[in-house]
Amino acid sequence: MEANLPYIVHFDLDSFFVSVEVLLNPTLAGKPVIVGASAQRGVVSTCSYEARKFGVQSAMPMAKAIQLCPHAIVLKGNFEAYAKYSRMVTEIIADKVPLFQKASIDEFYCDLTGMDKFFGVQQYAQNLRDLIIHETRLPISGGMGSSKFIAKLATNEAKPNGFLHVLHGKEKEFLWPLGIEKIAGVGKQTEIKLRKLGMHSFKDIAQSTSVFLEQHLGKWGAELWKKSQGIGSAIIDPNWEQKSMSRETTFSENQNNIAQLLQTLVALTERVAYDVRRDKKIAGCIAIKIRYTDFETITRQETIPYTALDDVLIEKVKQLFSKYYRKGSMVRLIGVKLSHLIESGMQVSLFNEEVEKQNLYKAVDDIKNKFGNKLVTKAANTKKIKE
Repeated sequence: MEANLPYIVHFDLDSFFVSVEVLLNPTLAGKPVIVGASAQRGVVSTCSYEARKFGVQSAMPMAKAIQLCPHAIVLKGNFEAYAKYSRMVTEIIADKVPLFQKASIDEFYCDLTGMDKFFGVQQYAQNLRDLIIHETRLPISGGMGSSKFIAKLATNEAKPNGFLHVLHGKEKEFLWPLGIEKIAGVGKQTEIKLRKLGMHSFKDIAQSTSVFLEQHLGKWGAELWKKSQGIGSAIIDPNWEQKSMSRETTFSENQNNIAQLLQTLVALTERVAYDVRRDKKIAGCIAIKIRYTDFETITRQETIPYTALDDVLIEKVKQLFSKYYRKGSMVRLIGVKLSHLIESGMQVSLFNEEVEKQNLYKAVDDIKNKFGNKLVTKAANTKKIKE
């Protein structure tokens, strides 16, 4: 029996943060808008297409962006609103697609394999895109192909606010004219190496050999050659939202001292936040776990704007503890869990963070990587909860 041909769809919300800002303030429509840190320091998280015309790009130092586009409107952003609209899109896709993966706050993969027997797959994908636009009023681009990387490249070529289907058997026809700068994972240094080797397009890579590329680029070279042949993974991770990271501890002696409980929660939160950052993820949900001496165990969770920053997570943990701890009761075990994990992505990792804070977390993580993640911890602020 012939296996089903894979049909992978990729959706990407166009200039997501800016698009949400325009929804919240329609007077921004058609104007050069930059979302990121302050105008004096930091980097660009995302920008409108009007700003891009002046050469502004994501991850560009804000000072340079302002030089290129001095009349740009710079916004620190509203991450709670971004998280809200991201979840709206997630819920729409979850209702219409049997298997999907949320790759980042504004990016999704859907597996429609086998649905061609019952629906027009391309029409189904386009109808889903139309539904997202209608329900959220956000622009979203989409691409469809035989693998995740083909679908993502198709989306990139369809931007802004378009849809492109790369038919089975037409992968090389689509790929080969594309420049190497469009290949995900090819950074500036790799691009320089490829151009020195005389490779400027997918076709140039395809006409080389896997062995030659591996000699010059390592394992990534062999993978790059496979992609140039139109070969890529079609595996969608159905458990993207169920994945979580947690830390918990059982006290050697039962504990009801709030200061001690809070100090333990802060330490656990720092450790699990470090774990999440090390895995290049951010979390959209946080939970605390409390087990009392009678073995009654409660777990309470809340959704949060996507983050992996200690101070944000610690504040939420304290709130949960204050709300749900049975005051005076002896505690045997306590824990913290972060879930709804997605890739941090360039947009999120650069969003609305002070330069000092970015540098601080990087420095702390570097120390933990070198000496162990228990070496550096914060002191718990116990003023929030009274015994």
